Amino acid sequence: MASTAPSLTLPPSQFARLQPHAYLLAHLSPPASSNQPSIRANGRAPSQFRTTYANTGSLTHTNGSAVVRVGDTTAVCGVRAEILPTDDIASWSVSHSSSSNTNKRRKIIKSENEEEEEEEEEEEEDPNEESHIQDLNLLVPNLSLSTGCAPGFIPGAPPSALAQSLSHQILNLLHTTRLVRAEDLRVWYQPPSLGGEELERHNAEEQMDVDVDEAARKDGEVKAFWVLYIDIMIVSMAGNPFDAAWAAVLAALRDTKLPRAWWDVDNEMVVCSDVVGEARKLTLRGLPVASSFAVFEADAAAGWRAVIVPDAEEERLIEEGDRKGIQRRWVLADPDGYEEGLSQERACVVVDKVRGKTVIVKMEKNGGWALDGKELKGLVDVSERRWEEVKTILEQC
Repeated sequence: MASTAPSLTLPPSQFARLQPHAYLLAHLSPPASSNQPSIRANGRAPSQFRTTYANTGSLTHTNGSAVVRVGDTTAVCGVRAEILPTDDIASWSVSHSSSSNTNKRRKIIKSENEEEEEEEEEEEEDPNEESHIQDLNLLVPNLSLSTGCAPGFIPGAPPSALAQSLSHQILNLLHTTRLVRAEDLRVWYQPPSLGGEELERHNAEEQMDVDVDEAARKDGEVKAFWVLYIDIMIVSMAGNPFDAAWAAVLAALRDTKLPRAWWDVDNEMVVCSDVVGEARKLTLRGLPVASSFAVFEADAAAGWRAVIVPDAEEERLIEEGDRKGIQRRWVLADPDGYEEGLSQERACVVVDKVRGKTVIVKMEKNGGWALDGKELKGLVDVSERRWEEVKTILEQC
């Protein structure tokens, strides 16, 4: 009885492990006779993001929390608020409060007719006030990968270089976007100008309340700041952790509530109310959404060249490919772990919408030379559509 000849083909799973570059290229560049569109190995189109889910308020021991899942990458974020008295700040002086009060007084004094004209100026707080967040380190993000999220990250291990880099990127983006307003983190004290029984009654009923009106604050004094500790844990790692982590930070800050706080004159300390209904949410500045991209090149060795400018032969191949309509590179939105390992050029675009207009908050590109100005403009358009998706998801939380 004749035996059948062994098959010379490989299952897709083995092909993907043995020849990862050829496997992805076969999906992105199918034969012209097949009439199949360019599609990634995970079934997505090049500009398609993974399905995103978000949930807030999952952690009861925090002031705000969120869980965001982008494909198989999951990030959990918790925000803890702690009081930092100005007496404990070595660099704090009367000049800080004086300059802040001067700027506050300048903003408050305006007529009703000028209110609409100065609306845009009002939105941009004074740099001296906003510098408190950065100078006093009032926002402290920390990202951890030591959760067993992937085989390369051992639970309980020291912070990896990637974790530290992601923490720094999140901190930098928090400062760049000025997402959190400095005014939300201040605890004010308004010295009363009353006497006798009126002073005692005023202290008991109104004086210690942090929610004094703007006119009263012009003579007030900042007694403390709220420090927000933003802890992010990547519990499942399947590529592009930054987008998932930043979306979790956005959702958690939108969910954060700070207790009502005031300055107790008798005990000379800040006191917080334990009434949940008196807590107030942060008034965030916009909704900056990050979108990451990776460049995959048809030439397997293109990413490993040690030159910045392509040589003459490479330029000839690119020009010939352009003439024949042959695509030699693909920009992949929201790359998964498999695609990240095959890409040498990355880009990240952070956009927001202000009064219906798209604003580029931040744009980064590292590695390679494939992306030019025209392609970056296309990434902005894709990021704009991604902003609409994330906005809808977060509003449903």
